[in-house]
Amino acid sequence: MPWWYWMLFGAALLVVEIMLPGSFFVIFFGVGAVVVGLLAGVGAVGEPWLEWLLFSAFSVGSLVAFRGRLLRHFTRSHASTVGTETYVGDTATLTEDLEAGGVGRAELRGTVWTVRSHETTRLVRGQRCRVERLDGLTLWVRPQP
Repeated sequence: MPWWYWMLFGAALLVVEIMLPGSFFVIFFGVGAVVVGLLAGVGAVGEPWLEWLLFSAFSVGSLVAFRGRLLRHFTRSHASTVGTETYVGDTATLTEDLEAGGVGRAELRGTVWTVRSHETTRLVRGQRCRVERLDGLTLWVRPQP
């Protein structure tokens, strides 16, 4: 197969990978095709059976070697950028009274949240509280001085 067929095949596979959300599977076959295209372009590979063998070896080898790392990297970085730790330290305003050890509601950034507090005293509606942590969809708050 001419070298530029391999390059087109590789480019098409890379475009397919871009269209598939987060699979990181087809990319390795696209890279394998590009590598074989480059080898065929410089004359290092001549026989069609050898081209297909190298394509399979490069594709499967890189898939086994790098896919897990790539998925872990993008999963970890996505989780750290979407995390809700940005709410910690913000000020929420109680929309109802919060009994000691009870559950109430507060507004933060235009959204009403469920709130809890470790305080031993009652917090009153309209009081401003500092967000200490987020547990699921519940804000843990402490009254501001």
